[in-house]
Amino acid sequence: MAATTSVSPAARGGAVRARRRPKRRSWGGAGTGRVREFARLLDRPLTSYYLLFGSSVLLIVLGLVMVLSSSMVDSYTETGSAFSLFLKQAVAALIGIPLMLLASPLPVRTLRLLGGPLLLVSVLLLVLTVFQGVEYYGATRWLEIGGVTVQASEPAKLAFALWGANVLARREELRELTEWRHLMMPLLPGCGILVLLVLMGSDLGTSFVLMAIFVALLWIIGAPGRLFLGVVGLVGLLVAIMIAVEPYRLKRLTAFLNPESDPLNSGYQLLHGLYALGTGGLFGVGIGASREKWGHLPHPESDFIFAIIGEEFGLLGTLLVVGLFGVLGYSGLRVAARAADPFVRLAAVAVTTWICVQAMVNIGTVIGVLPITGIPLPFVSAGGSALIPTMLGMGILLALARNEPDARAALAARGPTYAQRALSWLGLGNGAGLGSAGANRASKTRPTQVQARRNRRR
Repeated sequence: MAATTSVSPAARGGAVRARRRPKRRSWGGAGTGRVREFARLLDRPLTSYYLLFGSSVLLIVLGLVMVLSSSMVDSYTETGSAFSLFLKQAVAALIGIPLMLLASPLPVRTLRLLGGPLLLVSVLLLVLTVFQGVEYYGATRWLEIGGVTVQASEPAKLAFALWGANVLARREELRELTEWRHLMMPLLPGCGILVLLVLMGSDLGTSFVLMAIFVALLWIIGAPGRLFLGVVGLVGLLVAIMIAVEPYRLKRLTAFLNPESDPLNSGYQLLHGLYALGTGGLFGVGIGASREKWGHLPHPESDFIFAIIGEEFGLLGTLLVVGLFGVLGYSGLRVAARAADPFVRLAAVAVTTWICVQAMVNIGTVIGVLPITGIPLPFVSAGGSALIPTMLGMGILLALARNEPDARAALAARGPTYAQRALSWLGLGNGAGLGSAGANRASKTRPTQVQARRNRRR
């Protein structure tokens, strides 16, 4: 007789409850799932495009708000209206936005043709600035054209980025990058001419940005290390010549190391910029409540607008600005990494380097880790001659982002935009979008085989 084992009702009920009890999800599994979901979002075809567009629009809006807040006191003192400088910045933004939107659907072959003419115009404007420029604060950087003051060095950055990318891309397509002289000619003379003309106007910051674009292009194309050492030596020689010609520059370049040694002269602007950042704390004193803009901090709306952001929005506001530029830099490098066309890869790196290095230099001067160079914060600082070329450069970067293979397929499925139709009427578009849209419409109107059989039955 077989032995039987009795189980109590309480034990059976506990087993049933154990089976019915839902399994707890571990925190590690949930975190991994969120990371995978975020990675899937980044892998979408138009992720680079939307990140670039969103970060640039937020920076432009923040810049308009901060220009209004930081310039109200000086604008009222000089013109009797607190909105005079803000209105100029708003007009520049209204000009730059259509340019950015019109540049975003341009095909690559059109972008490759823009570099040469833009560089020629920039060189001519810089030559005119040397001989007929207007001097402000000891520097001759501005040129008056038809009653409008422009800074010719700003469009030169975009022109050199496009022209240099096209030169190296053509050399790579022709397989002529086997020797170092193919890398340097004519890229080095072009950069040297621009840097020399800019230095003649005492604009060290723009010279540094141009050389950063030059080094970035050489890095992406795969130049050897000894070539970079030569470029660094050349830059050091130029700086030594500048200091020998104007000894006051040495004092200005070293003032950031110890601004307290000359608090009323060379260290005045940096000290008050640090005062503004320190006053803001974590959350800031509130928008419009800055104290330093009341005649204490020089140029609060342009060179040191980042200090006013830190004072009114605190540490969180400055981290937001740095984060937006970080998103922009990541997106631009992402476009370059996913590009198969050498020009797209080089141009994306050049434009991204221009905007991000300029932002790093401006923020570095405000927080006291770099010497003051008078370079604006892209998208944010006041100045239409800086804002409009930067927005045009962002439009070109958006066009490069749309050139990704998956992005082209996604955009072709949507059909042409209004900007693409306008460009096709002007003969600047490639017509691919219109052709695909027309083909889609034709395929929708053409009856299928099933519909044809049903018609025959009827």
